[in-house]
Amino acid sequence: LSETSPGVAEVTFVEKEPAERHAIVSWEQKNSCVLPEDLKNFYLMTDGFQMTWSVKTDDTPMPLGSMVINSVSKLCRLGGSSMYTLPSAPTLADLEDDTDEEGNGDKPEKPHFDSRSLIFELDPCNGNGKVCLVYKHAEPVVSPDTEIWFLDRALYWHFLTKTFTAYYRLLITHLGLPQWQYAFTSYGVSPQAKQWFNMYKPITINTALLSEEADSFVNKLDPNKVFKSKNKTPVLKKKPPSQPPGSQKSHTSMTSAKTSSLAGNSSRK
Repeated sequence: LSETSPGVAEVTFVEKEPAERHAIVSWEQKNSCVLPEDLKNFYLMTDGFQMTWSVKTDDTPMPLGSMVINSVSKLCRLGGSSMYTLPSAPTLADLEDDTDEEGNGDKPEKPHFDSRSLIFELDPCNGNGKVCLVYKHAEPVVSPDTEIWFLDRALYWHFLTKTFTAYYRLLITHLGLPQWQYAFTSYGVSPQAKQWFNMYKPITINTALLSEEADSFVNKLDPNKVFKSKNKTPVLKKKPPSQPPGSQKSHTSMTSAKTSSLAGNSSRK
């Protein structure tokens, strides 16, 4: 994505210094858990990530794309404290329902707001929800296995990826378009967001592949399929032997002219 793309303006990338190793160790000690190796390596390269871009409407730039990964200091736990200041105020843990369906079949077990899981905010999503780093099994001790989940505005959970690396790919390929995480929910993105998706189509040809384990990621793009329309093998029709060479030549030139005319019309569309 660059300002050479149609309508794109004010592409801003905020450079961040690498996180101090002691800051990561301090975070792990404070939260009694170990950061996944890929996220830890990411923080050792840059303490968070922030990239935004705008689109011109009537020559006025309007903020549109936003790609954010919180710094270590902002990787805060969800559900650990009251939403209000009153001592008896409800917490997110009060939303837990023992009758909720647990993971079965192709549906993974959802995170828990209570002490069974540890949840940390990776991206506040401009108020459209939260992308979270989730330690699903925190009792009796915290399991090092983590996943990336999306918590929507109605506080429902949606699985995104197994690893941070895979999530980072999804973030980049969706260009930080508004509400892109809702493409991974059963109800999808809003009509307005869908219009932006159509205008700035994210690279989502292999979405399932992008969300797989980082180690097993292989680009399975088939060049023959991508360039199929350009490399069509011409169908040669057998001409009657009695046909004069001149008419065959004339027919060929007419066919090629017609083909180029059709190609011109389709490209204008």
